[in-house]
Amino acid sequence: MHYVYILFSLKDKKLYTGSTADLKERLSRHNRGLVAATKNRRPLKLIYYEACLNRKDSMRRELYLKTAWGKRYLKNRLTNFYKEDSLRILEGPREIARSASHGIPLDAKLSNREGVINK
Repeated sequence: MHYVYILFSLKDKKLYTGSTADLKERLSRHNRGLVAATKNRRPLKLIYYEACLNRKDSMRRELYLKTAWGKRYLKNRLTNFYKEDSLRILEGPREIARSASHGIPLDAKLSNREGVINK
C-alpha cells in the first residue's frame, strides 16, 4: 500500500501534504524532526490519509491535493475538522483535551473518524 497524508502543524496551524509506503514510520520521522520540510513545524497531527494500491497513483493524488482544486476538496472533506476539532487543536498541543460537549478525549474522537488515525 501507498499512502497520501495530511498533517496539521500545531505550531503554525498550517497543513503539510505528503506520500509514503510506510505511514507509521513516516509520521514518526516527521515528529522526531527528521523531515526537513516539517522539522521546525512540530508538533504535527495526522488529520487525513488515503490509501492507494501503487506508488504512481499515490504520487498523482498527492500532487492533486496540493493544487487549488485539491485544497478545496480537502476543505469540503474535512468540514468537521475545520468547524469543530480545529478550534480545540488550536488551543494547544494538549493531548488529553476534552470535548466540551461529550467529555471524550480529542485523540479518541480523531482516531474514530473515517480516514484518520493517531499514533
